[in-house]
Amino acid sequence: MAFYTIAIVGLFLAGFFLLVVFGAKSYSASAVMQNDHMEMRALSAYIATSIKGSDSTGAVQIEQGPEGPVLVIADGDTGYAKRIYQSAGNLVEDYARADSALRPDQAMVIAPTAAFNVEQPAANRLVVTTDEGRTLITLRSEGGEGE
Repeated sequence: MAFYTIAIVGLFLAGFFLLVVFGAKSYSASAVMQNDHMEMRALSAYIATSIKGSDSTGAVQIEQGPEGPVLVIADGDTGYAKRIYQSAGNLVEDYARADSALRPDQAMVIAPTAAFNVEQPAANRLVVTTDEGRTLITLRSEGGEGE
């Protein structure tokens, strides 16, 4: 009789242990997925926040750089601008005079990306495409049509 009691307790403990192991693996997998999803959205969120933070009439421009489009976000009336562009497989940002040459060697790396494209299908709309997908951004300033 004592053997059966010990066997039942052992079986219960083994089941409990398996439940804990499978639960921990499930939690770990969901935490990794959540972290990957947050990292994937970080690049798009950074670009959208940069644009919306300086959204005023004529402040957001798209220019052509040596490796593709350059997103130019003017800093008010200072003559300086934040410029976001792709260089050597990375999305980089520099802050300099708006009319100066790009300096990727001095730019801050935002994130690695093999693709970066910016389109303006309408006066108040931007479409930014990176490795992580497309981000649609609506400008409050209506892209130069008046505040």
